[in-house]
Amino acid sequence: MKSRLAVVTGGNRGIGRAIAERLAKAGLDVIATSRDPSEGRAAAEAVGARYMPLDVTDARSIASLAAELAGGIDVLVNNAGTSMKGFDREVAKGTLAVNFFGAMHVTDRLLPLIRAGGRIVMVSSGMGELSSVSEELRHRFLDPTLSKDGLVTLMESFVSDVAKGIHEQKGWPSSAYRVSKIGLNALTRILARDLANDPRRILINAVCPGWVRTDMGGAGASIDAVESVTNLRRVIAQANDSHNGKFLNYTGEHISW
Repeated sequence: MKSRLAVVTGGNRGIGRAIAERLAKAGLDVIATSRDPSEGRAAAEAVGARYMPLDVTDARSIASLAAELAGGIDVLVNNAGTSMKGFDREVAKGTLAVNFFGAMHVTDRLLPLIRAGGRIVMVSSGMGELSSVSEELRHRFLDPTLSKDGLVTLMESFVSDVAKGIHEQKGWPSSAYRVSKIGLNALTRILARDLANDPRRILINAVCPGWVRTDMGGAGASIDAVESVTNLRRVIAQANDSHNGKFLNYTGEHISW
């Protein structure tokens, strides 16, 4: 893996910072991104990575990053995420803007730059399992013909249903975070299918880092970031065709959608 270039979004703290550090120690040239330049630069320097600014909700910011990476990349880790307090239309919209749409837009823009044998890793969550939505929604998310446009429509309908106060009636959970990760997992399946005939043989999968003690996970979480990411780095490094389009936990075991 030496000299390969990896991009980690949200690399300034928590799991993202730990992933950037582990990949750098494994010999990759790592770019850790974040919105805050001062915090991002300090974190990148501390873990042996380089810093580049990125706001995953800003198309111009994504385009600027892509221009800086025009020479190509080998690994993209979509880690940037948020867990907002409360639950209303603004929380639903803001959470999806980062956790789902942010990852989608970053991947869309950087995908043409990924070199042969490259990897895309979506940092998801066990909360993204489909058990939290109605049977009808499960069928829609698991539809093997679901397109990216169709998925976007589904995600936008969640925000609309929350705004109308009918999301539970429509089969959605009262958790924007859960829905954002359900969408991210579905995006993983769609991209794996769309990339199946790409001659670059790019592998993509979603990973669950576990309940990790970070600012987002809280002090009561069951594992620390080092334990989680040490295993995640191994999963990233050892992935093969059998992992493509799959949902894996931090030890590499498959998780049911």
